[in-house]
Amino acid sequence: MGEEMRIVLRNWGKIDPLKIEDYIGTGGYESLNKARHMSRLDVIEEVKRSGLRGRGGAGFNTGLKWSFSHNIPADEKYVICNADEGEPGTYKDRILLESDPHSVLEGMAICGYAIGAKKGYIYCRGEYPFLVDLLNTAIAQAKEKGVLGDFDVEVRMGGGAYVCGEESALIESIEGHRGEPRFKPPFPPVSGLWGKPTIVNNVETFANIGPIMEKGADWYAGIGAKSYPGTKVLSLTGDVANCIVIEVPTDTTIRDVIYDFGGGVKNGGQFQAVQIGGTSGAFIPESLLDTAIDFDSMRKIDATLGTGAVFVMNRTRDVVDIVTRIAKFFVHESCGKCTPCREGSFRCHEMLTRINAGKGTAEDMDKITRLGRIMQKACLCGCGQAAPSPILTTLQHFRQEYERKLAAV
Repeated sequence: MGEEMRIVLRNWGKIDPLKIEDYIGTGGYESLNKARHMSRLDVIEEVKRSGLRGRGGAGFNTGLKWSFSHNIPADEKYVICNADEGEPGTYKDRILLESDPHSVLEGMAICGYAIGAKKGYIYCRGEYPFLVDLLNTAIAQAKEKGVLGDFDVEVRMGGGAYVCGEESALIESIEGHRGEPRFKPPFPPVSGLWGKPTIVNNVETFANIGPIMEKGADWYAGIGAKSYPGTKVLSLTGDVANCIVIEVPTDTTIRDVIYDFGGGVKNGGQFQAVQIGGTSGAFIPESLLDTAIDFDSMRKIDATLGTGAVFVMNRTRDVVDIVTRIAKFFVHESCGKCTPCREGSFRCHEMLTRINAGKGTAEDMDKITRLGRIMQKACLCGCGQAAPSPILTTLQHFRQEYERKLAAV
């Protein structure tokens, strides 16, 4: 049986998140102090050598991303923590912030030092108002202790828009505009918040920075999958015996996640599928459960690790009905800026509704496949690009579930 390895969740249940003394007592803020005695480039190189890749959807090398902002001369630079945890079934960032907010603040401050930024923002999900008070308390304590130095952090709350999980839409929201993704390039590390170099990393990514600076790049690079080292925090939901949050090395298989940590399908049910990465994630059949959860292994099976949400479905679940409901979610959450997403999401839901009601045809299945592939290539941001994934992967792995619902001709 696999074992957990807690790096970002190292203090979960062990310290009082509202007492900075508890965090400092575990060695907290020593990594920030260590970083400030290094050159900025050496800090970036350490993070780069660790192999840490963003724990959001893109999986980009974190140190390399920081280097882009470091190399741009500017009178002001910014660090943003993306805590807009809007992916249904995902709650690991909430637990991380609830249990150990200072680990995230420390990671942000190290990033700020590395790129030359003195201002940071935590963009908090609109459905997490209780976290704002906790974060503000942590920030006030850090200022009082002087541990952040000249680095200032402010909490901003989103309005509940799913699309604001995309970094440029999040930036638009902080600026006071409607949350819509920007055309790229330029990318935020070059021109982000108010046109200044801006690093946007999510909660889990920042929480990894302190341990990397403490124990070194080689230590971190030796954990889990070589191309996507470290650990991943996963939240298990659905028809699984144990609905829990776990942190495991990235070479752990999907099967181990579900059966060793999740306890298998609850009530002795039969496994049908698992969706990983949230509502926009792929549906994975039993034949692919021995795939490791690292970013590249998941990509090879046309799936994504994404936010780490693991939604297990037993054989009593109607796959087509679930996907139809997901399609409705994306119709609601599309910001409408680009035509492929705005119209594509609507048409996908329209055809799925017809198929789910027993009125669809084989032609509908062909059309929805073509439309989904076009959306993956033509939509402006990750929201629209990922929206067809549940449809396309269920058509690939569970096509018989669609065919049995087609209207008799």
